[in-house]
Amino acid sequence: MKVFLDANVIISVLNKEYPLFTYSARILSLSSKNQFNLYTSPLCLAIAFYFSSKKSGEKEAKNKINILLNNIKLTTIDETIAKKVIQNPSILDFEDGLEYYSAIEKSCRVLITEDKEDFFSEIEVLNCEEFIAKYCD
Repeated sequence: MKVFLDANVIISVLNKEYPLFTYSARILSLSSKNQFNLYTSPLCLAIAFYFSSKKSGEKEAKNKINILLNNIKLTTIDETIAKKVIQNPSILDFEDGLEYYSAIEKSCRVLITEDKEDFFSEIEVLNCEEFIAKYCD
């Protein structure tokens, strides 16, 4: 199953933000299981790097992102995706729209975020705890 991780999920792991870290770290550990392919966008990585560098410094943030890149895959954001976001009046947050369409482009079945209300969706949108309860327990 292809699963897209929103920036807030990645940030919670990189910065060990409790209580979400308990769930988000478990989701990231699924990258070692064959039935899950984890994705995020370059934009999510940039956001996560920013918040991680504020807490841990740039060198440590780069190390964390490097480890992350060894375990998850990246979607792409290009002109086609940007135009889809602009043309969709249902999308109120441009950044979330970029993430959403990049997830669809890679055929992700689930988008995991802690800001579910920001996403209208043709794909399933769950928070970390809901995903674990539905697909891991």
